[in-house]
Amino acid sequence: MSKEHIEITPSTRVAEMLDNYPELEETLIGIAPPFKKLKNPFLRKTVAKVATLKHIASVGNVPLNELINKLRQTVGQPVTDESYEDENYFQDRPGWFSPEKIVIAFDEAKIEDKTRITLATMLIEAKDVKKGEIIELTTSFLPAPGIDRMKSMGYSVWTVKEGE
Repeated sequence: MSKEHIEITPSTRVAEMLDNYPELEETLIGIAPPFKKLKNPFLRKTVAKVATLKHIASVGNVPLNELINKLRQTVGQPVTDESYEDENYFQDRPGWFSPEKIVIAFDEAKIEDKTRITLATMLIEAKDVKKGEIIELTTSFLPAPGIDRMKSMGYSVWTVKEGE
């Protein structure tokens, strides 16, 4: 039984797209080097299931229109002239932020067990955080799906990009 191929749009989940079009893994990596992380089986099972193409465009710092059309073109779907709006996760420092308010800090580089850096872990830790307290997460990537989830749950979120 053959799979019914899906239409590639900004809301397409990465795992669903790669299940339908496995050849797009190399295309993604060619578009932006951060997408190499999709080869990691843990990230493939977790992040790729919730991350949409809109999320990963932000992670890879790739214009959403460019990403969608390159993927569509690769699998023979017509290029779209629809104009998709890029998500901007980076803003100026909010008034509520103060380093003294950080009560929990996760630094990806210092955590040996990378499976601890998951949205589920953040949500468990966030339960005990009082209003006005801050959880700090330092990563080598933009955790766009987690940021969106935290916002949808009513948490205030601020993202800063340091270095390149």
